[in-house]
Amino acid sequence: MEELLRMEGISKSFSGVRVLNRVELTVKQGEVHALLGENGAGKSTLIKILGGAYTKDEGTIYIEGNKTEITSVESARSHGIRVIHQELMLIPYMTVAENIFLGQEPKTKRGTVDTAKMNRDTAAFLKEMELDIQPDEQVGRLNIAKQQMVEIARAISFGAKIIVMDEPTSSLTDTEVEVLFKAIRRLKEKGVGIIYISHRMSELDEIADRITVMRDGEYIATVVTKDTTHDHLVSLMVGRSLGDLYDKHNHSGEETVLSVHHLAAGKEVRDVSFELKKGEVLGFSGLVGSGRSETMEALFGLRRKDSGEILVNGKKVQIKNVKDAMNCGLGLVPEDRKKEGIFAVQGIRFNTTIEVLDQFLKGGTYSREKEISLIRTYVDQVMETKYAGIEQPIGRLSGGNQQKVIISRWLLATEKILILDEPTRGIDVKTKADIYHLIDRLTAEGLSVIFISSEMPELINMCDRIVVMNHGRTTGVLSREEFTQERIMELSTKEL
Repeated sequence: MEELLRMEGISKSFSGVRVLNRVELTVKQGEVHALLGENGAGKSTLIKILGGAYTKDEGTIYIEGNKTEITSVESARSHGIRVIHQELMLIPYMTVAENIFLGQEPKTKRGTVDTAKMNRDTAAFLKEMELDIQPDEQVGRLNIAKQQMVEIARAISFGAKIIVMDEPTSSLTDTEVEVLFKAIRRLKEKGVGIIYISHRMSELDEIADRITVMRDGEYIATVVTKDTTHDHLVSLMVGRSLGDLYDKHNHSGEETVLSVHHLAAGKEVRDVSFELKKGEVLGFSGLVGSGRSETMEALFGLRRKDSGEILVNGKKVQIKNVKDAMNCGLGLVPEDRKKEGIFAVQGIRFNTTIEVLDQFLKGGTYSREKEISLIRTYVDQVMETKYAGIEQPIGRLSGGNQQKVIISRWLLATEKILILDEPTRGIDVKTKADIYHLIDRLTAEGLSVIFISSEMPELINMCDRIVVMNHGRTTGVLSREEFTQERIMELSTKEL
């Protein structure tokens, strides 16, 4: 395959601190080239240099063999480079066609926008990509997967030769991921080079041809995907093997801290029963639409319960709202961190202590000293979170550090049961390991954990038992000796 891009010896410093040190990257025509590394490895800085947001201090960039200077976003685009960011850059109140042709609208002889031609050309792009989207649909009404397709179509309309996709599947269902992968394969057939950034190694197995690994701002290695293993990739990223990530010991006791009998809540939760032991990590597995998250919402008072019985420490309880759940000793780290977990413009202090402000009141007097002390204990010492100051807006932290703050919040609020819904989604390997080790430490101290995950290796390595769901019902409960991916999948598709 012909080489589309070569970046050699790329270095970059900010305020005297070198964040990239002689990094290299090559992308071939029709190749999906994954860029892998922890948060802070330098991936974003390298991509911002390629996309024109930053200028390099040292190094050379070649596009189709020609030495090229990229000094701005516009110059990057003029060389056929488009970056599709994790936060999509679409205008929601405009149509699909208007978004695709934004900045390059066709004009009539009178100088007005030729809407008819714009819609015709958009329809042709969408047909070429085999996308079921209409040119005159309002973008804000499309789901995230279709919005990503619009971004891809826009890139192609600008004549993109190299497309960068930053964590493109972080908000997609499994079905939507397949739609995206079909679109990527069609781009490959057209000779477009794709730089694909993701933490999900299972995706790389399916879609990436080669993988470049970065660590601490330096180039580590480039490997052919089919010739490598997850364990090897992890060792390249963090300098230790995959087996060292999971630090799981069995702390499960005989005491039952939570019993749920025949819970039903709308169409999504039809008949769910399970028990949670003290010190146990109880996994929940199931395909998209199985009702796992909805079950936890009902348990936590976020979804109206139609029927069923909930017992905490053997006593029947009524949980009608979040306050009831918290009074029963429950905490919930939600699936969608950005929408449901954080107050993005508020600081770390606010996000950590919002649920437990009453702890800092004594005789009607607020103790800021006590609040800061608890933040230091949980955010700094327990979670080892990296941040500039307690008033730093949480939205400026990495996804992994945001997750650590959310977990700190609920550790402050509960001592009994912590529900973790996809706690490692979209975070780097090192932060995943930190969370795994924390779970093991907390369960050793008697905390019970409900652990929802779509990653089977994670469930198999971290859980004492796994509850499997399908269409809002529990289809089985597996002990550790019964854990296999085949058995979990069998129960995930079992009809009752």
